[in-house]
Amino acid sequence: MSNVVREITVKSVLNKHKKRDSWFLDDYSLNPYKNCQFNCTYCYIHGNKYGEHIPQEVCVKVNAPRVLYRELRRRSMRNKYGFIAVSSSTEAWMPIEEKYEVTRRCLEVVSRFSFPVHCGTKSTLILRDVDLLHEISQNAVLPSDLRDKLKDGVLITISLSTIDEDTAKIFEPNAPPPKERLKLLWRLREEGFQAGIAYIPVLPFISDSSEKLEEMIKTAKEYDASYVFVGSLTLFGAGKKNFYRLLEKRFPELLPKYKSLFRIFTQPSKEYQEKLNRLARKLCEKHKVQYRIV
Repeated sequence: MSNVVREITVKSVLNKHKKRDSWFLDDYSLNPYKNCQFNCTYCYIHGNKYGEHIPQEVCVKVNAPRVLYRELRRRSMRNKYGFIAVSSSTEAWMPIEEKYEVTRRCLEVVSRFSFPVHCGTKSTLILRDVDLLHEISQNAVLPSDLRDKLKDGVLITISLSTIDEDTAKIFEPNAPPPKERLKLLWRLREEGFQAGIAYIPVLPFISDSSEKLEEMIKTAKEYDASYVFVGSLTLFGAGKKNFYRLLEKRFPELLPKYKSLFRIFTQPSKEYQEKLNRLARKLCEKHKVQYRIV
């Protein structure tokens, strides 16, 4: 896990999407940190030109709450409400958040201006902020077209690529084990939040078989997940090189299969993705789990 932390200031922290994300329902994204201490091997942020060096440095956007205040104040005055995705390209509740509390202070700003949030996390530290999340859920102004589809203004999605502990140690060595994340989901559901699981990315030839997926969907049901996402792996640039090096070391027999699957594109073929989607939907119907949020 990276111990190199750099404090930075930013001019903007709220990113407005061109259109709402059809899966996660967010109109905005907010990342209080740059890079991530968890450093999961498959993370798409490794794909940029600095990807090979990401473990060396995590940046704290120390003025993020103040900048966010200005940005949300302006948008609330214009009635530009929409879900804010917290952690689209970092982990907002990584270990250094215990010291800096940048994410918590951003949530205080979000609550003040009554915006809804969709929190994505692998971290049990989010439980620290349950009080603020309850505030947000009660006071958030939902987009008009979602008011009859959602019960309140907070969504929380726990990310998993596998529920196998040994496999997780290989690909997510710095993240909490799957069992801890599943217990976190249970706790959040007990708190009354709409919380689910993103099995994103499932790993080709490792966690994407029908047997593995059924086990994952059954587990989501057992832990009372409000919904489930299933999505494929993305590999490009430096991230692909990093991932292939790990495969060569731990799963050498799979390397030719991956090179064939990701021969040209950054994702598996359209046929692969459609088959994965059909299977996930079928398994969710079988085990009576909501497939995606709406």
